[in-house]
Amino acid sequence: MYRFLLSRQWVILTLLGVALVPVMIELGFWQLHRHEARVAHNELISSSLRARAVPFAQVSQGKRGPAEDDQFRTATATGRYDTAHEVVVRQRTGADEQSIGYFVLTPLIQRDGKAVLVNRGWIEADGDLTRFPDVPEAPDGEVTVTGRAMRDETSEASGIKDKRGLPPRQVMLIDSRRQAEAMDRPVVGGYLQLTDTTPKPSGHQPEEVAEPDHSSIGPHMAYAVQWWLFAAGVPVGWVVLVRRERRDRLAAQGAEDAGGSEDRAGSGGPASGPDGAGPSDGIGEGSEEGTGAGAAGQRDTVSSAGAGGPPPSAV
Repeated sequence: MYRFLLSRQWVILTLLGVALVPVMIELGFWQLHRHEARVAHNELISSSLRARAVPFAQVSQGKRGPAEDDQFRTATATGRYDTAHEVVVRQRTGADEQSIGYFVLTPLIQRDGKAVLVNRGWIEADGDLTRFPDVPEAPDGEVTVTGRAMRDETSEASGIKDKRGLPPRQVMLIDSRRQAEAMDRPVVGGYLQLTDTTPKPSGHQPEEVAEPDHSSIGPHMAYAVQWWLFAAGVPVGWVVLVRRERRDRLAAQGAEDAGGSEDRAGSGGPASGPDGAGPSDGIGEGSEEGTGAGAAGQRDTVSSAGAGGPPPSAV
């Protein structure tokens, strides 16, 4: 009764289910790995933020800045701001994650002549995006800045396209090597995301960049479980469909057998007579008539004998 599984439709359906199960399992593990990576990243940020402050040059040894394990580490640098080479980074959101504006990127010239790029914070964009915006002035004199050590930004990591032909002193990505070319001065790889300045600056300053989120784990674990449930549901659904198909076929076969039995019973019965009565009707009538006549004759004979007269045969 399961020969229907060899039909083209069921073979395709079965092969599709066999192909989907490992794909769904693999997608589940992919989401699990993303969950684990997110948890590890959160732990890295948390431990880096809790670590004691170190000189920025100590953690920024590579060309792109701090190593992965040192990213978000609290670091310090001392020097004077070079506002002549200050630039703004376009299309950045504020703390409300809705307002669009700029990051203010100002070089800090250290005593050894090397510059450290400092992201001083966020300012809101005005109506004219083709000109350099009004930027709060950087503190004068020598200052010590404290911030989160960050790697240079790339399009691959940030998803931001590095556009060319922008208005003067505007960039899309924070890139220490490009700024070194523009300044014609050595620049320490990476940059500092400002959190504090000593001495405290007077006057209005850019809005401090919010601390990175290191508490949310995202929906990846839920997606992993969801994919695995889908993988388990494929064979269960296949069995349900097979049982339903078998039940429907058995019901159709039973109805077909019942119809055949009725047809055979109707074609094998006695034929009807010309007037619609069956042969048994004629035989019944004749028998009843003969029987009635014989009974009447016997009653007449008995009546004659009782009256004293001769029997009908003697007359």
